[in-house]
Amino acid sequence: MPSRQYATFEVADQLFGVDVAQVQEVLRFHEYTRVPLAPTSVGGLFNLRGQVIDAVDLRVQLGLPSRDLSVPAMNVIVSVDDEWVSLLVDRIGEVIELDDEAFEPPPDTLAGAYRHLIVGTFKLQDRLMLALDARRAADTTVPVPAQHSTDEGRLARSA
Repeated sequence: MPSRQYATFEVADQLFGVDVAQVQEVLRFHEYTRVPLAPTSVGGLFNLRGQVIDAVDLRVQLGLPSRDLSVPAMNVIVSVDDEWVSLLVDRIGEVIELDDEAFEPPPDTLAGAYRHLIVGTFKLQDRLMLALDARRAADTTVPVPAQHSTDEGRLARSA
């Protein structure tokens, strides 16, 4: 039975996963250079071993309030179109292997930015993992649909 590995992480207490083949590394970083006039989802830039990396605030991409970048953030460095991009997340999880047969399309209950960024779901033993489209998540040119703060974390759990 074919399977795929996912690097997992949390944003607003929701579990997400991205295909591990797209992940370059995971690290904690806290010195970002702000980019004037950049979309609000651009958390800033940072230097990683001589390469300038865009840091995309995944909270903003999901329609949630932005994170406080004065404290170290967790970065999931992914490869998108042969470029490295950092997805700023709340917590890092583990790498898990999931059977392709367990993959399900996004539920109708997902709304707003969640719907646009999710390619599917996996029902795990105790929670739902949303499979994230790293390319869409890193794209700061697409307007982010607004969500109400009361929807934070509730959208995917109701799926």
